[in-house]
Amino acid sequence: HPGHPGDGPVGGVAGVKAGVGLKRPHFSLRVVTLAQSSPTLELRFDHQALVMVNECAGWSEVGSLFLRPEKRKGGAGRLLAQSRYMLIGIEPSRFAEMVLAELRGWFDEDGSCPFWDHVAGRFFPLAFDEADRMSASTNGQFILDLAPRHPIYVGLLPQEARAVIGKCHREGEAARVMLEREGFRFSGLIDLFDAGPTVSCHRDDIKTVKEARRLTVAIGTDEDAYGEEALVSTTAIGSFRAVRTPVLVDGVKAIMSREAAEALKLGEGEAVSVKS
Repeated sequence: HPGHPGDGPVGGVAGVKAGVGLKRPHFSLRVVTLAQSSPTLELRFDHQALVMVNECAGWSEVGSLFLRPEKRKGGAGRLLAQSRYMLIGIEPSRFAEMVLAELRGWFDEDGSCPFWDHVAGRFFPLAFDEADRMSASTNGQFILDLAPRHPIYVGLLPQEARAVIGKCHREGEAARVMLEREGFRFSGLIDLFDAGPTVSCHRDDIKTVKEARRLTVAIGTDEDAYGEEALVSTTAIGSFRAVRTPVLVDGVKAIMSREAAEALKLGEGEAVSVKS
C-alpha cells in the first residue's frame, strides 16, 4: 500500500483487468459523425450521434484507483497508478495490445448526473446507483434488453446533456492528467450511464511500460549518494511489490537503500524493474 510497507491501514488500491468484455459484454457509447447531404439543395450536414457498441472486448483495463483522503497528497496516487503499468510491463503477453481506462462522468454539485437524467435514465427505469450496480454485478442482459437500438442524435438532446458528453468528473481530473502523461488519449467512447470518457493506449506505448528497465539490486551504504527518485518494482507478478525510492543506476545495477530493498523483499543481485 502507499505508505510505510507492511505497517498501518491500507492507504489506497488500484487494479488491472487482463481482459474485459470476455464473459459478459463491455458496453459503451461511441460518438460518431453521420454525414447527410442533399444534392437538390446543394447542402451537407454532419450530425453527431451516440451508438451503443461492445468494441473493447478483450482489451485490458486499468482502474479501481482509490485513495483515502489523507493519502491524496505526497505522491501516493501516482505510485499506485504507475505501479499498474510496471505490473503490465513485467509480463506484457498476459495483457491485451490495447489498454483502456474509464473515467467517471460529470455529476453536478447536488449529486445529480445530467446525462443520466436527460438521456440514459429514459431507457432504464432504475435509479442511477442501482443501474450502475447491476451493470457491474450481472451479465448485462438488462442493458441488451433496454438500451437504445438506434443512434441517438446529439443535436436533439438538451444542452445540459450535450455539455457533459465525454466530460470527466471534477474529482477525476488528476487521474485524467496522469493517464494522459502515460500516453492515453480519448477514444471516442463514453460511458453508457454517465457519459464519462474512455481513454486508451497501445500497451507497448504506455510511457512507464516503454521506459522501465530490468536491472539488478545493489544495496548501498549510508555513505552512498543515491540518484534521482525512481519507481522500482519486483519482476514477478505473483509477488509484485513496488516502491518509489532514490536509485543510483550504475550499468546494470540499481543501487538503493537497504530499507527499499527490504520493502520489495529482495536481496543483493536479484532482478528489479526501474522507471526513472
